[in-house]
This record gives sequence, C-alpha cells and structure tokens, in this order.
Amino acid sequence: MISIANPIYDSIFKYLMEDERITKTILSALLKQDVVEVEMRKHEYSNAGRDKISMFRLDFAAKVRQEDGSLKLILIELQKTWLETETLRFRQYLGTQYSDPANIIKKDSINSYAIPMITVYLLGHRVGDIEEPVLYVKHKSYNYDGIEVTKGIPDPFIDSLVHDSIIVQIPLLRGTINNRLDKVLSVFDQSHKDEYNHQILNFDDDAFKDDAEMLHILHRLLAAAADARLRQDMNVEDEYFSAIEDRDTAIMIRDKEIAKRDAKLAEQGEILTEQGAKLAEQGAKLEEQGAKLAEQGAKLAEQETILANKDDQLAEKDDQLAEKDKALLSSAKALKEAGLQVKQIAEMTKLPEDVINQL
Repeated sequence: MISIANPIYDSIFKYLMEDERITKTILSALLKQDVVEVEMRKHEYSNAGRDKISMFRLDFAAKVRQEDGSLKLILIELQKTWLETETLRFRQYLGTQYSDPANIIKKDSINSYAIPMITVYLLGHRVGDIEEPVLYVKHKSYNYDGIEVTKGIPDPFIDSLVHDSIIVQIPLLRGTINNRLDKVLSVFDQSHKDEYNHQILNFDDDAFKDDAEMLHILHRLLAAAADARLRQDMNVEDEYFSAIEDRDTAIMIRDKEIAKRDAKLAEQGEILTEQGAKLAEQGAKLEEQGAKLAEQGAKLAEQETILANKDDQLAEKDDQLAEKDKALLSSAKALKEAGLQVKQIAEMTKLPEDVINQL
C-alpha cells in the first residue's frame, strides 16, 4: 500500500493541477476527448469567499483534437467545493468569464465570438437525489415542433451564449472502475481515506502499474504527502472547516430551537384562534338571545299599550254610564216632584222603585 495526499484539499488539488501532464490527463478523461495543449489562466477568484465556503476555481484554455483531426480552442472553468453552497456563487464566477474581453475572438471589424466554454464542477457533496457520480449536461437546439436542429450546428454565435457542464459528485465515487474516467477520478475517491488521517488516501501499489499516466498522478500525490508545507496547508484547511462545521452545527441547533419555538407559538396561536372562534360563537348566540328578548319585550310593551287603551275606554264608558245614571236620577226626581206615581216613573226611567222612593 502507498499513502498519497488527499486531492480534495485545495492546496493538494492546486499542486496536482499545476502539472500540465496531469491536467491534460484529467481533462481528457472528463471531456472524453484528447486535450493536446492546456494553459492555466490567471484570475483573481481562486479560493474566493473563504469566509463562507470553500470554492476553489481554476480556469484553463485548452486545445482539443476533433474527430477530423483539427484542433478546437475551448475554455474550461473548473470549480471544486467541499461544502454545499448556493448556485449563485457558481453563476457569479461564470459571469466573469462571459464578460471577460480576453475570451472574445474577433474575426473582423463586425463579427466577434466568445471562445466556447465548458464548466466542470467537482463537488464534495451530493446534488439532490441524482445517483450518477458523473453527470454530463449538454445543450441542444430544437425547432418549434421540438425536432432537434443539426444543420449548421455547432455555430459560433450559439456557442458564445450557452455552454456544457460536467458535474462530479465525489461522495458517489465508490471504487467501481468501468472506464477511463472512473480510473482517473479514483484518486478523489474518499472511500480510500486513511482511518486515522483523512488527509491521506491509501492505494494498492500495483493498482495502476500498467498505466503510466495514473502512476504519474500517484507519484505527484505521494510527493505532496511528503511535503511539509503542503501538510501544513492541509492542517490549516482542516482547522478552517472544523470551525465552519462548528458554526454550522451551532446554527443548525439554533434553527431547530427556533423552529420548535415557532411550532409552539403556532400551536398556541391555533388554540387562541379556536378559543376566539368559540367566544365569537357564544357572543353570536347571546346576541341572538338578546334580539329575541328585545322582540318579546317589544311585544309585551305593545300588549301593555293595548290594555292601557282598553282601560281608558272602559273608564270613559264608566264615566258615560255614571252621567246617564245621574241624568236618569235627576229626571226621576223631577217626575216625582211633578206628582207622578213611583210605578209610572219606574216604567219610564227603568229605575228600580226602591231607588225612586229614596229620591
């Protein structure tokens, strides 16, 4: 067994890719084409945003041999990250490439086209539920009916505006080697990590004995493992990511507590809402009962008014009867004084004889 430096570390990966022969080997395997020439391009975005994430970026200008033997110049933007991050970061880096005048080829005073670009993402995490360790994302052109357009494709104008991507999910590299790319990417396979030191990957010394390019990669990583400066750089990265993990753990615990608190508040809110609904229902019932009582009171008041009117009418009739009785008595008295007999007066006035005798 041999122990090599783990290329998932930024410092080791950069050291690995600074070897042009290795860069051509890795890019040729990823592109499934022969990369004849490759040049690492300078930029100012390597390790950008390390206060939040690990985003290591390398840009290459490569000449790739086509099927007809001709060479095609392409740009390759390679981004490697340990941790999950928002896609906005990737898009921002792409924007710098699209807007860089150095990536434009002028054919004449009118026509100018961007150099075709391919983005490669080496991810230290999985993407959703995708189970393929390596994913090729390619653009195609279609007409209105959904039929693929091949005549005139590729076209420099279209290639200036869109690009293909290769996504490598490092956690899904699990030792299975079915093709050239699987073999090349096996040096990133984290299942080879040393049990006690994650900065080291252990490989069988005879695993690639018949492959000169892979042996060259292993020897480069073997040298990196023995380099004191690179080991120190890996220690620094471990410390950095340990702090990141501690911070993320604290944030995760805090978020869980907040979520739990929010759930309790929501539950209490539901209870209060339910109680409010019940109170409102009771209030509506009381209001309905009050309305019924008011209606009954109005009916009673109306009946009392009717009874009062009847009493008034009865009192008036009583007064009228009293007046009539008084008039009859006066008439009877006058008739008696006139000398008429009591019996005659009783027949005329309808008064009892004893009442007339008392007059």
